[in-house]
Amino acid sequence: MFLKVGISVLILIYVFKQVDKANLVRIFKKADKIYLMSAFFIALIQYVICIFRWQMLLRAVKINIPLKRIFLSFSGSVFFGLLPFVSAIGGDIARGADLSRHTQRSKEVIATVFLDRLSGYVGLVLLALFAFLLGDIQDKTTLSFLSGIIFVLLAIILVLFNNLFFKLVNRFLHSSEPGGIRDTLKNIHHEVHLFRHQKSVITKNLLFSLLIQVCSPVVWIIVALSLGIKSKLLYFFVFTPIIGAITMLPISVAGGLGVREYFTRLFFTKVGIDKDMAVALSLVNSVFVIIIGIIGGLIYVSSVRHRRLQHHQPPSVHPTRH
Repeated sequence: MFLKVGISVLILIYVFKQVDKANLVRIFKKADKIYLMSAFFIALIQYVICIFRWQMLLRAVKINIPLKRIFLSFSGSVFFGLLPFVSAIGGDIARGADLSRHTQRSKEVIATVFLDRLSGYVGLVLLALFAFLLGDIQDKTTLSFLSGIIFVLLAIILVLFNNLFFKLVNRFLHSSEPGGIRDTLKNIHHEVHLFRHQKSVITKNLLFSLLIQVCSPVVWIIVALSLGIKSKLLYFFVFTPIIGAITMLPISVAGGLGVREYFTRLFFTKVGIDKDMAVALSLVNSVFVIIIGIIGGLIYVSSVRHRRLQHHQPPSVHPTRH
């Protein structure tokens, strides 16, 4: 926790030393409020689509619970992802644990959470790669980071869907107690393999993921317009997914605060955007992430009492009728 807080603080100090703070204030004061509100609304819609995407996977494993209950678990995960001792991945663990407790079907729930995150990552990589090829960006740094996130995706897919690679990785994982990382990986591997026969679900899920990933650069574009930034739209579709992938790493707080600012400045200044403008662009998006996380936390906490009262009642999980 202290390491992540330290990284965020140090990066922010470094970034703010590189910019004109008085100019940043002027940029924020001149920002178009209508554009900012529109961008924030689209960011909210993006999270709503994420909830429907997760519900699709839960139904595929015959976990049919009210959308409201899924919404509460997801809201909690968005909030927990901001905390110093958690991260975006920790937020996923939180929603998996919360819904596992409710449904008493932890293996299936954890598999859906993992697939939900994986499909989002696939959409992110596809969007960045497609935009990069269309934009013909001649920059080694961008190409290196794009290659890195593609490599990570291929490694995950090989480990999960290829028995040979799965066995190789499994040999290096040792756990003296049941329920360790080795057992968890085995459970995910088994449950994920069950989705191979549900091609329509996987296809729809990937389409949802692409839509979600498209929303991110659209939000950034509208924020850029509010700040008076003018640049090619394709740059946003390349840089935003890469920055999003980097901020998923559990090395900072508040959904990537500090890390987002550093890499936004790094990438967008390469295409002619002023560094003060680039940092302002990133800070607005960081504020969006924090506000949405706080909203998610308020929704989650407001439901705690009700969920405690319902804890000893059997969950209404019924198999899908065909």
